[in-house]
Amino acid sequence: MALTIMNILLTGHNGFIGQNLYKALLKLGHNVDGWDWGDGLTPSAPYPQIAGRDVVIHLGAISSTTYPNVDQIFTQNTDFSIWLYDQCQAHNIDFHYASSASVYGTLEHFNEAGPFQPQSPYAYSKYLFDRYIMQNPADHIKVIGFRYFNVYGHYGETHKGDMASPYTKFIKQAKDHGTIKLFEDSDQYSRDFISVEDVVKIHCTMINNAQSGIYNIGTGKPVSFQVVAESIADKYNAKIAYVPMPNNLKQQYQKYTCADLTRLKPLIDPEFQSITEYINSHD
Repeated sequence: MALTIMNILLTGHNGFIGQNLYKALLKLGHNVDGWDWGDGLTPSAPYPQIAGRDVVIHLGAISSTTYPNVDQIFTQNTDFSIWLYDQCQAHNIDFHYASSASVYGTLEHFNEAGPFQPQSPYAYSKYLFDRYIMQNPADHIKVIGFRYFNVYGHYGETHKGDMASPYTKFIKQAKDHGTIKLFEDSDQYSRDFISVEDVVKIHCTMINNAQSGIYNIGTGKPVSFQVVAESIADKYNAKIAYVPMPNNLKQQYQKYTCADLTRLKPLIDPEFQSITEYINSHD
């Protein structure tokens, strides 16, 4: 299928996934304008102008699970998202947005239709918007939710601090201190890690030919924190120091995540790079 050049508004273009997607869309020849909540926005300032766009890709959000201002989380992640979606419907503009696998909570089944068990204000804010989309479907525009699992990558994540992926945190610890701090029993905790490059490829593919719906974005192949830490330790000649998991994390810490890709695979049938392959191929 030939690429259709589009006029795109990308929110969250200064974030981790946003930075990488912004560059990729420009490289493909699309016309892309970025917008972030931090772009001088106050309650009286204007929301982004969307008239004349072909698609809005909405990645902007407060992604910290420990952010202290709960009201602000729902204002930005839910209320603003609803406003943007409604505007896209009114102007006949396709709408793509970032969902999150955090909506599944501590469950061990990961189908897009549910069930759901969000455990934090961030996760609940994402769940509420997913629910709004499902309860208010649009039949005249394409609406796609990208339900990210554990996204990691070599570029653009350092600003996230403690909310960065284990990949980024472990590499920083190995380089700076020669020791990676790892929770005890980390061989029993696995995540579906997907590289930001693979996430960007999915976005760029689905912008032209995907059907409306919410799609899990992962590899379908979980890897334990232990394996990730050992791979990084081996590469950088670092040690692993085991620390107890804080009690406040034990009840809400997911043991396992694994994207059910039944809905995604017929559309793109991707070949994903594993996180261990990624570690060995990046300096």
